[in-house]
Amino acid sequence: MSAPAIAEPRSAHSTPRRRGVNLEKWGWVYMRASGMVLVVLIFGHLFVNLMVGDGIHAIDFAFVAGKLTNPFWQWWDVLMLWLALIHGANGMRTITNDYVTHAKTRTVLVTAIWVTAALLILLGTLVVFTFDPCIGFDPATASETIIGICAS
Repeated sequence: MSAPAIAEPRSAHSTPRRRGVNLEKWGWVYMRASGMVLVVLIFGHLFVNLMVGDGIHAIDFAFVAGKLTNPFWQWWDVLMLWLALIHGANGMRTITNDYVTHAKTRTVLVTAIWVTAALLILLGTLVVFTFDPCIGFDPATASETIIGICAS
């Protein structure tokens, strides 16, 4: 008695690329590298915000304003923002490619994912680098930290 025939596996929704840059491979590499860097950035962010100084009780507008006036923390936050959004968009792209079988729908969804990520990156970067804690500054009601930032 012979073994039952096994059905052929389903074909991929697109023909594999034979030439040029392998974007899937580089997307895979990016996910691993950005994930490792994000772990360091996120835990550093959490440690500084929650453990150093007065901990969670120190987080207020003045604390955030003080951090966002320091170029080191601006770049730390922007790097975290960029890596996290690109990492998340690439993950959503992978899920979309895996589960959406209709080519046009997949293209629309993947395009929407990348446009949304790009818009959020642009807006987030603008907020970090153009943040001005002194808009509407009133020394009578401001905390000492804000007075120190806005007086300079």
